[in-house]
Amino acid sequence: MKIVIPGGTGQVGGILDRALTEAGHEVVVLTRRPTRDREVWWDGENLGTWAREIDGSDVVINLAGRSVSCRYTAANLKAMMDSRVHSTRVVGEAVAAAASPPRVWLQMSTATVYAHRYDAPNDEATGLIGGAEPGVPDYWSYSVEIARNWEREQERADTPHTRKVALRAAMVMSPDRGGVFDVLSGLVRLGLGGPVAGGAQYVSWIHDQDFVRAVEFLVEREDIAGPVNLAAPGPLPQRAFMRVLRAARGVPVGLPATKWMAELGAFALRSDTELLLKSRRVVPGRLLAEGFTFEHPQWLEAAVDLVRRARNGAGSTRRAVRA
Repeated sequence: MKIVIPGGTGQVGGILDRALTEAGHEVVVLTRRPTRDREVWWDGENLGTWAREIDGSDVVINLAGRSVSCRYTAANLKAMMDSRVHSTRVVGEAVAAAASPPRVWLQMSTATVYAHRYDAPNDEATGLIGGAEPGVPDYWSYSVEIARNWEREQERADTPHTRKVALRAAMVMSPDRGGVFDVLSGLVRLGLGGPVAGGAQYVSWIHDQDFVRAVEFLVEREDIAGPVNLAAPGPLPQRAFMRVLRAARGVPVGLPATKWMAELGAFALRSDTELLLKSRRVVPGRLLAEGFTFEHPQWLEAAVDLVRRARNGAGSTRRAVRA
């Protein structure tokens, strides 16, 4: 297949690019800074010659959007919104204008769309979409609006010959340098991998190999459309999540952090505490109902595998990729 990945130069894009290329597919990445033969320039806002790559392709996987690993200032929140909405809109325009449109358009979304909650998991059917919620910072609702507008832009696209799927992805855990697993592992090595603000908030995650397998599964299943949660079936409280990671790393102790300490740490890392404090209790209702089987459903086994791969070099994501 020919697979086009707008915004495919980040961590998740690199995971998919490697795995899909190793599987024998032709992968083209759309990026503002092309450096390789398989990368094509686009600006993420306007139709251009890059749209020729989509015309005649089999699959589009749009990952474009400003990184959420930043301070949530008004300017950065606007950039997050605009980069996601504008890029999704122009991908939809390219698909609609194609003489031979792709058969499926997978659009990145986020598990952040769901409410901050501890009481029950969020699946696609019964999950609570977030918004203005008591007891959490007001700006958290803007992150939910970003997710809603992101998905709404795909829904609005007039692409009758192209199936559309919104990927409500949890944190993708891979051994790649600079990814979320690498950052968390670094904290554990420094003895800082303890509970944050009590650690009751849930962490939803997905192993990189299962992320790739889920994408392939959704490409192949022509009867699945709409939002799909890409998360392992075993979310767990942050204190337990970090305890398991410490065990996998062989580090017995992790210092706890209060909320104000987390705020200082996030400021130093030029990030935001929402990434640490929002309870994301998300489960893959549709994937499980449709027969997808996770290779890494529980965090202990997944963490051990990721630590092993990180120590041996990140390597390939191709092992056991097929559903």
